Amino acid sequence: MNGGLHKRNVGSRSYGELGSDSGDQSIFKALKEFDAYAKPLDDFRVKTNTGAFVSLASYFVIFILLLSEFTDWRTMQVNPSLDVDIARKEKMEINMNVTFPKIPCFLLSIDVMDVSGEHQNDVDHSMMKSRLSPTGQHIEAEKGVIGEKHENPPTATTSGAVADPNYCGDCYGGVKPPNGCCNTCEDVRKAYTEKGWSFDKPEGIAQCVKEGWSDKIKEQENEGCNISGHIEVNKVAGNFHFAPGKSFQQGGMHVHDLAAFGRAGAQYDFSHTIHSLSFGPYASEVKNPLDDHSKKASKGHYMYQYFIKVVSTKLVYLNGTGFNTNQIAVTEHERDLGLPGSGLPGVFFNFDISPMLVTYTQYKKPFSHFLTDVCAVVGGVFTVAGIIDSLIYTAEKNLKRKVDLGKAS
Repeated sequence: MNGGLHKRNVGSRSYGELGSDSGDQSIFKALKEFDAYAKPLDDFRVKTNTGAFVSLASYFVIFILLLSEFTDWRTMQVNPSLDVDIARKEKMEINMNVTFPKIPCFLLSIDVMDVSGEHQNDVDHSMMKSRLSPTGQHIEAEKGVIGEKHENPPTATTSGAVADPNYCGDCYGGVKPPNGCCNTCEDVRKAYTEKGWSFDKPEGIAQCVKEGWSDKIKEQENEGCNISGHIEVNKVAGNFHFAPGKSFQQGGMHVHDLAAFGRAGAQYDFSHTIHSLSFGPYASEVKNPLDDHSKKASKGHYMYQYFIKVVSTKLVYLNGTGFNTNQIAVTEHERDLGLPGSGLPGVFFNFDISPMLVTYTQYKKPFSHFLTDVCAVVGGVFTVAGIIDSLIYTAEKNLKRKVDLGKAS
């Protein structure tokens, strides 16, 4: 009896185990209902040559598109935006490098003026002037007085100021400098300029005679000049220009004094090459349209004018740092002044400030964006390829059926 009971107990456990297996199978069977990718039996799969060709073409297209997406993902992107420039009371630095092959350095001056009424005459403290031979070779370069560099230190025979420590040169009626003495020809010229006088007779001034002013002018009159450096201006509309003669203000007018230079550069050939010109710090991402721009005059007494629109620009890099500079748009005009006295020859840059700020922000696509593009490419190509293969296969079947029925034309 105990054995029978034992058998019934064993039977009871077997039924329980069978019930558990049946429950698991029903769960998996229910789970299969969610399979969106039902598989046909291998016996019902038909492989064709056209299908193989379509598949290989699909693999090639997918490879090309994935390579393009990968390149695009690795490439730095720049997103531009436009805002109103709210900056106030800013200064702007203009960097330049310009060559005048037909104008000697002593004859050139660079002047700045703007609508606020500020004038900078004969700017030289931040400019480097290099004398050029008639063949374009550099002779010498210096800051300060244009083309007035001494090969050797002045001696007692060339400068009374050095020969006598107590020497105090006469300013010949001009405005005296703070130390009250005009010890060089340049000091006398500046004193005349401050007074509003023309510096027309250097041969009658002792300092100029000792320094050989007239001889230097004659020696350098056929040279050219390269000017490089920067000027700082108010960020308002204005202009700066390269013109002959020393400039000064007289009676509220901007005057260029040419009397002291005699016939030097009388043709005033302002042919020029702008090697570089930038408004604000240089940035490799910003293209300046006047870089490496040249103009050659067919004759002297030409006025070249450039009208420049300056647009504030901000570059924001991937690391979040910013860099402020400016872009420019340029139109140009040139005019033959004809006979001397009909205008001032030179190169004039008239600039205006745009009220807009352009911001360029660098960014890279996230990896999730790349994955999304990969899925779109693979899925899209296989879907289109499937449609094409289905159309070809259906057409082949219909054609074969017609042939079999003898209806093919």
